[in-house]
Amino acid sequence: MTQRPRILLFTGDGKGKTTAAIGLALRAAGHRLPVLVLQFIKADASTGEWTALGAAGNVEVRQVGLGFLPRSDDAPRFSEHRRAAAEGLRVATEALASNRYRVVILDEICLAVARGLLDEQAVLAAVRQASPQSVVVLTGRGAPPGLIELADTVTEMRCVKHGFEIGRQAQIGVEF
Repeated sequence: MTQRPRILLFTGDGKGKTTAAIGLALRAAGHRLPVLVLQFIKADASTGEWTALGAAGNVEVRQVGLGFLPRSDDAPRFSEHRRAAAEGLRVATEALASNRYRVVILDEICLAVARGLLDEQAVLAAVRQASPQSVVVLTGRGAPPGLIELADTVTEMRCVKHGFEIGRQAQIGVEF
């Protein structure tokens, strides 16, 4: 049996994908494992997870996105998002190949593939470079079939009911 990294994928339309990944990062940090969290799409460093993860000396968090994506792929800034995602994938590839981190979280990378910011084959190639001792966590809506197949563990968060539907606003400590 060939050694390969542990790969977990959190996808679906429900809340909790990033939260689950951050929980795993904190668990690993508690065991003094070096952790890298790369957030694709996201560009807000004022969130609670940034503060909490920043307090752990062995967790590095980097946002490689530009924030919310335009609804249309032909929107003026979409190409800028594509360039930012490509740079993020370059950073991820380097980190995965370096064997510097025991846990690498690629937050929202599934959405980046689903929306056409990244090529699925390029993401698969990057993840396959991870050392056998690594844990790689992929998150985001619309996980493509290749990433699902590659993962050891796939969890789909399904929205049964959401507070936004009845007018609840995003809340500190819950949504950010």
